[in-house]
Amino acid sequence: MTDIASLRPLAAVAVPALAIPAIYASRRRPNLREGWTMLAAGLAFALVASMIPAALAGDAYVTDLGAFVPGVEFALRADALGMLFGLLASLLWVITSAYSIGYMRGLDEHAQTRYFASFAASVSAAIGVAFASNILVLFVFYELLTVATYPLVTHDETAEARAAGRKYLAYTFSGGVAVLAGTALVYWLTGTVTFTPGGIEGLAADPTVARAAFALLAGGFGVKAALMPVHSWLPDAMVAPTPVSGLLHAVAVVKSGVFGIARVVLDVYGPATVSDLGVGLPLAAVAAFTLVAASVIALRQDNLKRRLAYSTVSQLSYIVLGLAVLTPNALIGGLLHIPAHAFMKLTLFFCAGVIHVETHTDDISDMAGIGKRMPLTMSAFAVAAAGMAGIPLVAGFVSKFYILIGTIDAGQLVLTAALLLSGVLNIAYFWPIVYQAFFEGEAADRHDRKPLIEHALGGRADVAVDGGYDGHDRNARDVDAPGTEPRAAESARPVAEREGEYAVDRNPSDHARPDESTAEDGAAERGRGEDRDGHDVHHGPPADGWERRGWLGQESTWFMLGPILLAVAGSVVLGLVPYAAVFLRLVERIVAAATGVVA
Repeated sequence: MTDIASLRPLAAVAVPALAIPAIYASRRRPNLREGWTMLAAGLAFALVASMIPAALAGDAYVTDLGAFVPGVEFALRADALGMLFGLLASLLWVITSAYSIGYMRGLDEHAQTRYFASFAASVSAAIGVAFASNILVLFVFYELLTVATYPLVTHDETAEARAAGRKYLAYTFSGGVAVLAGTALVYWLTGTVTFTPGGIEGLAADPTVARAAFALLAGGFGVKAALMPVHSWLPDAMVAPTPVSGLLHAVAVVKSGVFGIARVVLDVYGPATVSDLGVGLPLAAVAAFTLVAASVIALRQDNLKRRLAYSTVSQLSYIVLGLAVLTPNALIGGLLHIPAHAFMKLTLFFCAGVIHVETHTDDISDMAGIGKRMPLTMSAFAVAAAGMAGIPLVAGFVSKFYILIGTIDAGQLVLTAALLLSGVLNIAYFWPIVYQAFFEGEAADRHDRKPLIEHALGGRADVAVDGGYDGHDRNARDVDAPGTEPRAAESARPVAEREGEYAVDRNPSDHARPDESTAEDGAAERGRGEDRDGHDVHHGPPADGWERRGWLGQESTWFMLGPILLAVAGSVVLGLVPYAAVFLRLVERIVAAATGVVA
């Protein structure tokens, strides 16, 4: 393995950062502003992609900026593991930027310049996390990522958004403190914090302190990885615009958490030391509990974005579980699930965003028959959902198969059972969405019974559940008049369920049907009303049912449909020819360096 001195890792971090002043300077010229965004995204991806051949050959480009603190260099190093995350973040920034243009313009969103600038800052920090050469530099970019994403979480500027933002900061900064404490212990034990494939030598000299450091590092990174019980910031962060949800769930934030755990397991401790210290099994147990519990909770969510949020909590634990099991197959599966989950979950959130923009429909129970209104969108949703459930020919099957075989190799059949159970639950909470979109009519009396969903654990029962309806009419959604106190039942609902929390609920669709601007009485008949800004909105199908749209893009703008098709195509390519997509080759290189076992 050879280190190649180069400015390319630094340039990949700097390009998104340098785009920020250009974006702000172009705030009065939207086309130029978004042109800077797309240019920076494309250039950052090209820089990262140019380093792939070296990473596959076992070499790494390095930018050394000198001493950071005594004994620690501020250096960026594009090794295979860093390339896995850096390539993913830069590639998906290109796709998400195009989608953001359609989404933000389609809703005539406020503060668009701040949005695009914050997005660029977030990707810069994410690439910095990827290429950090030691734990301390990773910590710096990890905290910068928190700061950069805060304006995106609170973009709506409502009380709910600010509350979610405060919770996000409290959780993630607390996790950062734990990471810093663990870093200090590692330095005290070894005199270095530099990442070393197979682990830093001498780390287990004091097993008690080494275990404490592992707990702090894994726990700190576990906050952004949404391990239970430090996961609740993630569903509440769904108050943000849908492209931000994609950033949080697929591109940067939660992936930085699982990436941090990967660095700790592979390049700080090493699989052998993790096994000798006995800290892998407790981490695997937490991950197994999280992936099953979050799947059960997802069943209870009627709000689409919240169901996807709990799905993310579950899916991230597949990655952590694969890393904690430590067998080569499990490690390959866990690392491969980083890009696999990213493409699939980005597709799902993009689909949710198009549904918001075009129909102002948030709840799954209002989506019966929506497949004929949005055939491309819901078909892409169905493919990505199948992959999330581990159905063959989509990315999720490949990564989960490796993890499953890895647990069998390790003799951990309880973990194998947990994976299989979670797979069944994945089908249980995704299939009803697809089924009613394509195979049910809009009229309530034409809906098929769904005992699993309509059970007390489901999202439609009139019981007080997280994301449920607390016994009141789900169509009674008109908000309180300005200056009045919210109704008791409404104020008791979860943050992300209240009216007005999504930007889409406060802005008109740019593709509304001409016959949808009716008087107040007509709106009431359709389950519609006016939001706080007086915009006419509706939830669910209009009185005469969904309008049938064709398969050639009539359902929305191609600024949003194009990125959806690219993301779902990535999911399929990873499922059919994972070697051709580079990611599997990078993963095998990573695992071979950490374990000495060549796949």
